[in-house]
Amino acid sequence: MTYCYPDAEKPALNGINLGIEEGEFVLVAGESGSGKSSLARVLAGLIPDFYGGRFGGRVYFQGREMRGIDRRKLARQVGMVFQDPEKQLVMTGVEAEIAFGLENLGLPRKEMFRRVAEVISFLGLAELRQEFTAGLSGGQKQKLVLAAVLAMQPRVLILDEPTSQLDPVAAEEFLNLVKRLNEEMGFTVVLIEQRLERCFHLADRVVVMEGGRVAQDGTPEQAARWAAGMGAPLVPSVARFFSALGFPSVPVTVKDGRRQLREYLSGRPVSGGPDPRKEPGSRLKGRTPLVEVKNLWFTYPNGREALRDVNLQVGAGEFVAILGENGAGKSTLLKNMAGLLRPGRGRVILKGRDLGKCKGGCPGGQVAYLSQNPNDYLFQDTVEGELLFTLNNFGLKDDGIVDELLEKLQLSRRRLANPRDLSSGERQRAALASVLVTRPDLLVLDEPTRGLDYRLKAGLGGFLAGQAAAGAGVVLVTHDVEFAAEYASRVIMMFSGRIVSDGARHETLGQSVFYSTQIGKLCRGFCDGILTFDEAVERIGPLLSGETAVRAGALK
Repeated sequence: MTYCYPDAEKPALNGINLGIEEGEFVLVAGESGSGKSSLARVLAGLIPDFYGGRFGGRVYFQGREMRGIDRRKLARQVGMVFQDPEKQLVMTGVEAEIAFGLENLGLPRKEMFRRVAEVISFLGLAELRQEFTAGLSGGQKQKLVLAAVLAMQPRVLILDEPTSQLDPVAAEEFLNLVKRLNEEMGFTVVLIEQRLERCFHLADRVVVMEGGRVAQDGTPEQAARWAAGMGAPLVPSVARFFSALGFPSVPVTVKDGRRQLREYLSGRPVSGGPDPRKEPGSRLKGRTPLVEVKNLWFTYPNGREALRDVNLQVGAGEFVAILGENGAGKSTLLKNMAGLLRPGRGRVILKGRDLGKCKGGCPGGQVAYLSQNPNDYLFQDTVEGELLFTLNNFGLKDDGIVDELLEKLQLSRRRLANPRDLSSGERQRAALASVLVTRPDLLVLDEPTRGLDYRLKAGLGGFLAGQAAAGAGVVLVTHDVEFAAEYASRVIMMFSGRIVSDGARHETLGQSVFYSTQIGKLCRGFCDGILTFDEAVERIGPLLSGETAVRAGALK
């Protein structure tokens, strides 16, 4: 099967031959733009009928050619969740949204009530059942879309990054639910994910896409070994760690990894870890903060209290990551810091100015705010045009900053492309470039790693760390604990509108059970204080390399 989008020069899918058995759990991995989402659309019957373009080859569902199956019958069998939840929300109310698909299928009213109640209970949406969909956070919208699809009880679930906006605990709960549907009810699951540490071990097969082709198709361990041999960072950090050290078997779960560490270390702990108390978490050191939040309270018009007595200081040169459950108030805090919302009580002071008293709100050009939805920022005909529009809007001239940003964010080859033709990850980077072009003092980013693969996240992390080193303040909200542990110098935890923890990354993440990295969970008890792959290789690698080689030779 080969497919090319309208007006595209290269095919998005090229020579695909793939079979998925009933009841399989297939994980599709690959870099941004490798064809994962296009493959999902084909499997859901959306390509080519809804997207147009040139299509070659055939796709069969249960022995019948998919294009010949009635759409209503296909919708009862195959359900898909898109990357962007905004594209699937139709109704204004939560319960109405879940029932919308059931109404279109013509189900009896009693059956609809039962299914709606069931998925609301499963996904923990009871407190949101009477809410307006427009007022939900990005993660809550994602859970709502998942509920609407699950309510239709399809036999095949196609999920395109369904947990990208869910906090770690909610993501684990949802993926475990999907695994239960697969194991206990025989659902066929095709899952596309970038954060592989969440789901690699759940899959029966891993299909790796590369340049529109299937580059690897096998078990999770086979995929881990293949990726390690190719130097591709397309495996969870635990599997990558054991592959890098040459272990004879590559575990894909923390449980199996800890069993191997226990064997090779003979139960003896590794000493000499970093002392969190001595780790620099803030660079203020008595200087005037770049932005200061004092006793901040905020309540939405519907009466929901989103922020409660928040106090926070961020200095120039700091890289701060904010973590927390969906609905904890993280995005609301960012909007107050950017001057987009006015505090109910308290103050937000940016470079000595009280934003609550500024008529224009956010001082133009001093704050770069990137929301969860990059589509809100893209309305020009080219990527380059988006950046030039921002410059012109602030009366600035291009002194080379456009070329610099396009190069650093790996968008140079797409500078003349229409932003709406970009992949999800590319749109995210284009929106980021459009707000950074003014060289702001404060960068306020809401889920900037959404839709980015490992390589692109590394590039973004290095870029943001460089901005902080150059003197800008960087504050980002993320559910990606691995990213926060790798690049942020300071981590803040929020719960129910309050800051419950604020400190250096090892201090905050090293003490957490759920908000910890996969490597941190692997090494806890053996070598405390380790959070990242590089730290594990540096501290444990020298102790294992010789012994590992001897044992590997004996096993062979």
